[in-house]
Amino acid sequence: MHQEYHRWYSDRLRREMGLVVYGHYGPPLLCFPTSGGNEWEQGDQSMIGSLAEFLEAGRVKIFSVNALGGGGFYDRGAHPFHRSWMQRRYDEYVREEVIPFIHHHCRSPIGVSTMGASLGAYYAANTLFKHPDVVKRCFAISGVYDMQRFMDGMYDDNFYFNNPVDYLSNLSDPWVLEQLATCDIHIVTGHGPWENSGPSYDLSRILASKGIRHSLDDWGPEGGHDWPYWKRQMREYLRRLS
Repeated sequence: MHQEYHRWYSDRLRREMGLVVYGHYGPPLLCFPTSGGNEWEQGDQSMIGSLAEFLEAGRVKIFSVNALGGGGFYDRGAHPFHRSWMQRRYDEYVREEVIPFIHHHCRSPIGVSTMGASLGAYYAANTLFKHPDVVKRCFAISGVYDMQRFMDGMYDDNFYFNNPVDYLSNLSDPWVLEQLATCDIHIVTGHGPWENSGPSYDLSRILASKGIRHSLDDWGPEGGHDWPYWKRQMREYLRRLS
């Protein structure tokens, strides 16, 4: 399987960030890590191996990125407003650096899909909701979409505009709603081991209240909060799309 590693310094984040590309051809799938992961997590947890047949057949090309990890919402040593500022900067990094890199690598301004599980689901969903003109599909698996518990009771604009349950509840911009209507949004959950389906159902209700078409995919007992469940789900989603 074709694999490339890329790394560059981001002035927005004031640090080097890595990105791994898997596959030689196919529509791009941007993968975000869980809270403890980095750009290598998809490979280390065998997600890449489980999707190898789709990668080798040129039915998908995966771009696996790093996230802020302990430097974002999880940075309990930083002031809450620094945490929300870093999340805003990370969103800008994805939109202004990673997505152009994907377009250049694919030699096309093709629509990007996102995927993530646990904290990665937040990134996958937030990226689509913020940029539905360039991100056209997401698989947000076992996620949480209200990040208030990371802000120690504090609140600012950077947080509001990166907290999906807030900005979506008040969304009225016709252009954004028009773009979202062209997207394929999967909010994925279940009631298997360690899974909390409440946040997914809460997000689905907000999307429905705004008339935003989406799929709330409840996998029942096969919707657990762990890698074996997430790999099985992604295999099935890619099978259906291929």
